[in-house]
Amino acid sequence: MLFRSRKQPPLNLALQGGGAHGAFTWGVLDALLEDGRLDFEGISGTSAGAMNAVVLAHGLLQGGRDGARQALADFWQAVAGSAPLISAAADAENGSLPANVRMMLYWMQQLSPQQFNPLDINPLRDIVSAQIDFERLRAACPLKLFIAATHANSGRLRLFRTQELNAASVLASACLPHLHHAVEIDGEPYWDGAYAANPAVFPLFYECACADILLVLLSPSAQDAWPHTTQEIRRRSQELAFTSTFLREMHSLARARAYTGGTLLPLGRLERRLQQARFHLIAADELIGRLAAESKLTTCLPFLEMLRDQGRIHAQAWLAEHHGAVGRRSSVDIGRLF
Repeated sequence: MLFRSRKQPPLNLALQGGGAHGAFTWGVLDALLEDGRLDFEGISGTSAGAMNAVVLAHGLLQGGRDGARQALADFWQAVAGSAPLISAAADAENGSLPANVRMMLYWMQQLSPQQFNPLDINPLRDIVSAQIDFERLRAACPLKLFIAATHANSGRLRLFRTQELNAASVLASACLPHLHHAVEIDGEPYWDGAYAANPAVFPLFYECACADILLVLLSPSAQDAWPHTTQEIRRRSQELAFTSTFLREMHSLARARAYTGGTLLPLGRLERRLQQARFHLIAADELIGRLAAESKLTTCLPFLEMLRDQGRIHAQAWLAEHHGAVGRRSSVDIGRLF
């Protein structure tokens, strides 16, 4: 299944998670939709990336590109209004929260979600349930969706495809275990998909016809500064926990491409697919690097709009430089990057 309004180059999207930083991806998607020169076949998303993927698909189904842009705006505006106490007086430039709010978040993490939130109140559940028609999405989604969650007991990746999607599966992909109750699906507990895949690239490779994959990344793959303080160490250790599986998958793909590219023997189906795959990248490394450690939880609208605007700027720059590469060649060397 391929969303194609006209004869445009198709593209698959791999959307990384990152809490409120997912508003950067909102901006990327908004710019791609506004530009209109690319169509989409499949989207793999984790956590905030999963939210963006499902909202985008719902919007396309409801009203084409303009409908998708409006759906994304409605979703993130609702997120901005969902936690006024946490985001009150937040810095709109770097997402830092007042000292008393940071202290509250610290003590929340010393308790289990069952202790500090026994009623399992989750504003995101209300937003997702109110804004997305999952029954219609399952029946007529214009995209192939792949939403990652982590089976809490085994650590295994659970990939929810389009026909399996509902509010629970999307919420499972974004379930931070120190803040939310595990999401129960078929009697099994699920946590944030970033532990197992952030995002999963292989379904785009194996289950989509399109050979172009655009990676939209929110976690820096490398940083120059050596983490020393407790806060820096905690932040970097969480980034590594949430990106290690993705980095390993990309490294494996890069090694496999290099291996098959060096043979003079006829290539089989898998080898041809490896050689034909084309990768592209929009990353927020520099921007994310200057944000406050707690900014993934900052949902005040000015901060989210700043991230959106930066996402738009990055996407417009990528389009200006690399649009011509889509369908022809990779615009990033994953062997060097990963």
